[in-house]
Amino acid sequence: MKKSALGAMVCPVARALDAVGDGWTLMVVRELFLGSRRFDDIAVQTGMSPHLLSVRLRKLVDAEILHKKPYQQRPARYEYRLTAKGRDLWPVVIALKQWGDRWGEWPDGPPLRLRHTGCGAVTEPVLVCPDCGEPVDALRMTAELGPAMGAERALKARGVVSLAA
Repeated sequence: MKKSALGAMVCPVARALDAVGDGWTLMVVRELFLGSRRFDDIAVQTGMSPHLLSVRLRKLVDAEILHKKPYQQRPARYEYRLTAKGRDLWPVVIALKQWGDRWGEWPDGPPLRLRHTGCGAVTEPVLVCPDCGEPVDALRMTAELGPAMGAERALKARGVVSLAA
């Protein structure tokens, strides 16, 4: 299956990956969370080539994950800001950070700390059930397919190619 077919699947993970599912795109988002706003700053901090960064920024703006705001007219230069849709990627970036902290090798400790602005504590966010407050993870959750995703999976299991792809 081509990557471009991900956006047509009846799966929120596939559609999310279609929008932000490559490492460079998430590095751009990380940089915006860390406070970078301008093209040159993002390029320096990510190590991306100007062409690659331009492509990723355009894709993120087109997907309404970022918006760009001019700060100079000649030559035209822009600052990039996360939209509400982009800010909703924060848990994704933090989950990847936590995974990297756990499975990476950091002799001096993890390279990034998170400080809660409300109380000032250095902390790591935890996924919890909004109803009972208990922590949740892969062993404490059950996935239930919705009708459209269940139907798509049944067709694929029978070898029928989705019309959307």
